[in-house]
Amino acid sequence: MALIKVASRTELPAGSAKLVEAAGRQIALFNAGGTFYAIDNTCKHRGGPLAEGDLDGTTVTCPWHGWEYDITTGANLDDPNVKLGCYPVTLDGDDLLIDA
Repeated sequence: MALIKVASRTELPAGSAKLVEAAGRQIALFNAGGTFYAIDNTCKHRGGPLAEGDLDGTTVTCPWHGWEYDITTGANLDDPNVKLGCYPVTLDGDDLLIDA
């Protein structure tokens, strides 16, 4: 595991998401009220792009079929046994770094 710069804080306003790539993985990066979170971008249901989903607080809803995930843990809200990869995000100045 290594810290990889994936974005600048200015690219991700509060309440928004961005698709980034780190260590060959597609990762959805979120800004939930000034706190940054990163989970796998691919929904476990049918592969929907979570970075394109609606963010409400710390819940993202897949744009394809409505599956909901907690971006702080990667857990599905209906079945916590269904989990996405979840990556720590570090803020270094204005740089957002993911441990991937």
